[in-house]
Amino acid sequence: MKKKKNSPIRPKRPRRPAGRTRPEDQGRVNVGQGKTGPAQAPAGEDGLDLLASGEVNIPGQIPVLPVRDIVVFNYMILPLFVGREKSVHAVDAALGGDRYILILTQKDEAKDDPGKDDVYQVGTVGMIMRMLKMPDGRLKVLVQGLARARVKRMVSEEPFHLAEIEPLPERPAGALSPQQEALMRASREQSEKILSLRGISSADIMSVLNSVNEPGRLADLIASNLRMKVAEAQAILECVDPVKRLEMVSAQLVKEVEVASMQNKIQSMAREGMDKAQREFFLREQLKAIKRELGDSGDETEEIEDLRRAIHKAGMPKEVRKEALKQLGRLESMHAESSEATVIRTYLDWMTELPWKKQSRDRLDVKAAAKILDEDHYDLQKVKERILEYLSVRQLNPKMKGPILCFVGPPGVGKTSLGRSIARSLGRKFHRVSLGGMRDEAEIRGHRRTYIGSMPGRIVQGVKLCATRNPVFMLDEIDKLGTDFRGDPSSALLEVLDPEQNFSFTDHYLNVPFDLSKVMFICTANVLDTIPRPLLDRMEVIRLPGYTEQEKVKIARRYLLPRQIKDNGLGESEAEIPDRVVSKIIRDYTREAGLRNLEREIGSVCRKMARKKAEGENGPYRATAANLHEYLGPPQFLDEEKERRLPPGVAVGLAWTPVGGEILHVEVTTMPGKGKLILTGKLGEVMKESAQAALSIARAHADKYGIDPAFNEKMDIHIHVPAGATPKDGPSAGVTLVTALISALSGRPVCADVAMTGEISLRGRVLPVGGIKEKILAAVAQGMKRVIIPAQNKKDLEEVPEELLKRVAVQTVKRIADVWPLACGTPLAAQKRTRAEKAPAKSLQTEKPRT
Repeated sequence: MKKKKNSPIRPKRPRRPAGRTRPEDQGRVNVGQGKTGPAQAPAGEDGLDLLASGEVNIPGQIPVLPVRDIVVFNYMILPLFVGREKSVHAVDAALGGDRYILILTQKDEAKDDPGKDDVYQVGTVGMIMRMLKMPDGRLKVLVQGLARARVKRMVSEEPFHLAEIEPLPERPAGALSPQQEALMRASREQSEKILSLRGISSADIMSVLNSVNEPGRLADLIASNLRMKVAEAQAILECVDPVKRLEMVSAQLVKEVEVASMQNKIQSMAREGMDKAQREFFLREQLKAIKRELGDSGDETEEIEDLRRAIHKAGMPKEVRKEALKQLGRLESMHAESSEATVIRTYLDWMTELPWKKQSRDRLDVKAAAKILDEDHYDLQKVKERILEYLSVRQLNPKMKGPILCFVGPPGVGKTSLGRSIARSLGRKFHRVSLGGMRDEAEIRGHRRTYIGSMPGRIVQGVKLCATRNPVFMLDEIDKLGTDFRGDPSSALLEVLDPEQNFSFTDHYLNVPFDLSKVMFICTANVLDTIPRPLLDRMEVIRLPGYTEQEKVKIARRYLLPRQIKDNGLGESEAEIPDRVVSKIIRDYTREAGLRNLEREIGSVCRKMARKKAEGENGPYRATAANLHEYLGPPQFLDEEKERRLPPGVAVGLAWTPVGGEILHVEVTTMPGKGKLILTGKLGEVMKESAQAALSIARAHADKYGIDPAFNEKMDIHIHVPAGATPKDGPSAGVTLVTALISALSGRPVCADVAMTGEISLRGRVLPVGGIKEKILAAVAQGMKRVIIPAQNKKDLEEVPEELLKRVAVQTVKRIADVWPLACGTPLAAQKRTRAEKAPAKSLQTEKPRT
C-alpha cells in the first residue's frame, strides 16, 4: 500500500480536510495534477454532509483496508494507492456495496500481508468517493474519513479482510468551559505559529480553524495535518474524549513549534554560510583569472597529475585505486585553497605513500639467522628455535602468514631487544609501539576523516614509516591497555592480531582494506591476567623467565660490561671488573629477575672509573670485592637476612611476582584464648581461605602430628606474613601455611634451609601451582638447600637450568602428610616416638606463646 504523506497545515492543498473548505466548495476535491472535479458521493451528498445530518448508517460488517505509515482521521479526505491483492478485493467489495470501508494502520509497515495482530484494532470508517484504475494494475481511490470504529473480530481473511466493527461514538463536549476555550485558542495560536515559521500564508486557514467550535473536530482537523509518528497519531485517534484528544494534539503542536523553530534557525545559519561561500567563490574565481593572466595557473594541474601518477605507481588493489581516483576527481573539482581540498590532499598523500606491494626480502639462511640471534642474546633457546622454525617454513612455503608471538616475562629480561634481534636476523624493518596506558580505540583504528586533525591509527602509521608491508611490528606492554568512553583498544586489536582477518584490516581514516597478513607481530607483557581472553587466544605465548646468577654473569661479560665501558668513555683495558665482582653486585645490590638494575649498577661503577680518569689518575681501574663498596656504597641486600635456625611456627614459602620469584616467611604464634584465628599481613581472599583450610587440616589430623586435639578450645592462633604493607594473594602459600601452623602447635621448628610452595585441599592433597622456575631461582638466590614442590609440577623442572638444580635439591610431594617430615628433617614415626618418650606435656592452655 502506497500513500501520500501528511503535510503540515497549508492552504490550497489537494488533501484539504472538508472542515477547511468553503461552503461553496463542498463536494469538490483535488486529484491528479492539480485538476479539480466534482466528488462522487452517494445520493448526491458527500460524507461530511451525512455526518452533519446524523444520517450515517455504518453496517456491522465492512471490508478492511490496511494502510502503511499513516493514520486517517475524521473529516480527512486523501488519495490512496492500492496495489495488494487483498486490498484491491476489499475496495471492489466496498464499491459494490455502500462504499464504506474500515481503514486500519499497520504496526509494521514492512509486512506485505498483514494479519489481525499486525494492524491496530481502532481505525476510521471511510467512504470511497472516487476510484481510478492505473495502467500498472493498481487502484487510486479518494477516501473520506467518517467515524471511528473498533474491530470486534475478523469475520474472514479471504479474499479480503472482513471485520465486524463497533462504532466509537464521540463523547458530547457540552458547553465549553473557560479552560476548554483557552485550550482551543492555544491550539489555534500554535497552528498559526507553525504556519508562520514555515512561510505559509495563514489567513484562509486560520479562518477555517476559527470557524470550528467543537474541540473534537478541531483536534481531528489539526491532527490530520501534523507530522507525527504512527504510534502518536494512533493514540490520538483512539481517544474518544474530545477535550483530552485536543490536549494531546496541543502537546504535539508545542513539539512541532520547537522543531520548526530549530529548523528555521538552521536554515538561517545555512543561508548565511552559503552567502559567505558564494562570496569566497567569487573572489577565488577573480584570483584564478588574475593568475591565469599572469601565467601562474599551471601549479594546480601539475599537482593533480602528480597525484594521479602516484596512485597508479603505488600498486594499490583495484578497489582501493578506484576509491583513490574518486577522491582525486573530487579534489580536481574543488578550489585548491578550500578546507575540504586540504583534507582530500592529505588523504591521497597517505594513500600513495603506503607500501601496498613493497616488501623487504627475508634472509632465509637459517644458519646465518641463528648466528645473529646468538650474537645478540645469550640462552633463550626456546625463542630462537621458534624464529628458526619460522624461517625454515618460509623457505618451503613463501606465502605463509606472519606469526603473532607474545613474549611474557618480568621487566628487564630482554623482550623488546629480542624483537629488534629478530628483525635483524630476518633482514626486516623494525617498528615498536608502546600500548601502555592507551585508552582510545582510534589509536589503533584511526580517526574518521570527518574530524579536524584526523589521522590513521598507530598500526598504519608504523607500516608507512617502515615503507614495507612485512616489518617486524612490536606491540609493547599489551597487558597495560586501558579502556574508557572513547572505546576499547583491546577490542580493536582483535582484528589486527587475527591472521584470518588482518589481511583486510580497515583503518577508519583510510576507509579501505589494507593487508597486514605479512607483518610479523610480536607482543610483550609482564603478566597474562590483564589481557582479555579473546585477545590472548590469538597469540602464541612464549615465556621468558628470569636469569640465574651464572647466566647474569655471562650476559654481563658479553653485553653489559662492554656497552657501559664504551658509553662512559673508557677503554677496554682501562676498566677491570672480574666475574666474582659481578656476582657480588648481583647478590648484594640487585635481586631481580631481569638485568636492568645490574646494568645500572655496572654503569655506576664505570662512571666512577671515568671520573678517576678525568681527574688524571692513571689506569687501569680495578673493582674488587673489597673496594666495591667505594663504588656502590653499602650492600642493599645482606645474606644475614637468612636465619640459620627458625623458631617453631615459622616456615619459608615461595611466591611468584611480575618481577620474578620471592621468598615469603609465614609466622604463626599461639596464645591462650578460645579458638580465634587472626590473619594479618594484608592477605588476599584466596590466601585467607588457604589459612582456614590449613587450620581445618591441623584440627582433623592433630593426633597424627602430636598436637592436643582440643587446642582450638584453649588458644587463639595468629598468622602473620611480612611485609605488612605489601598485598599478598594466591593459592601457592597453602603448604607453607599448614607447615607453619603444625610447627607452632607441635613446638617443632622447620629447617631454615627449606622453602616450599603448593596449594592444599581439605582431603590432604598437594595441588600444582605456577612459576616453578622463578620460585627456584628465588630459593637459590636466598641460599636455600632444598625446595618442596607439588608432584604434578615435576614436568616444569625441564625448564629449570641444570646448574640451578645442582645447587638445590628439589623434592616433590603428593600429600600434606609427606611435607612435614621433609620440612622438619625428621621422619614422622621418629617424631611420634620422641613425643611419646617425653614426660607428660604441660597443658597447652598454660604454655607461653610461641613464635
